[in-house]
Amino acid sequence: MKRERLEFLADNPFYTQRFAHYVGRRCRSMTIKDLAQELKLDWDAVKTLEKQYMRAQLAKAGRPGPKAIGIDEISIRKGHTYRIVVSDLIRKRPIWFGGEDRSEKSMAMFYDWLADKKSRGIRLAVMDMWKPFRTVTNARAPQAAILFDKFHIMRHLGDALDKVRKSEYKRLAGRDRSLIKGQKYTLLSHRENLSLEGRKALKKLLAANRWVFRPIVTGRFGIVTARFGLS
Repeated sequence: MKRERLEFLADNPFYTQRFAHYVGRRCRSMTIKDLAQELKLDWDAVKTLEKQYMRAQLAKAGRPGPKAIGIDEISIRKGHTYRIVVSDLIRKRPIWFGGEDRSEKSMAMFYDWLADKKSRGIRLAVMDMWKPFRTVTNARAPQAAILFDKFHIMRHLGDALDKVRKSEYKRLAGRDRSLIKGQKYTLLSHRENLSLEGRKALKKLLAANRWVFRPIVTGRFGIVTARFGLS
């Protein structure tokens, strides 16, 4: 027996390519379950047609040549199971999803896929402070500047400030200790978000102990960080 290849058929021979394209476009605005109920199809059939549509879109888009990328990980199930997502920050769209976890080996898969020529075109890589991301990017795209995202920097600064606040509370006594007690929110908040009473408390707190707020700018990892000293 021989089966003739018909170009108008989808990968699933029960449907045409035009129908597969229709299903894929509809999946962009509704769930697979809802579309399957509407078209009276099996869930797996709709999923298969959506995958065919996505493969066609990826082939049409071609291999990207990003200048600025964002690197992050997402959890796909419980138990710390991760995959890496890389986005083109200029075009504002994801360009790669893969890896087996968030290790250096998985991060290297992205640069293998992008190839050395286009990796050399990257000028900026935005990421969290996860070391494997930074290590592989430095090795495979050394010309790219690395920028750590604001969320993680602020989290580390907040932890450092809270550590100093607790240390000062233990060290001081009497009236000075009462100024620090219960002021975590006051220290971590933007001044414009504080009430009048909060601003007064902040002024007294900073006047009583400069170690709580004295920043020292460093250049470690190419970012601006802060360190808090203790007297």
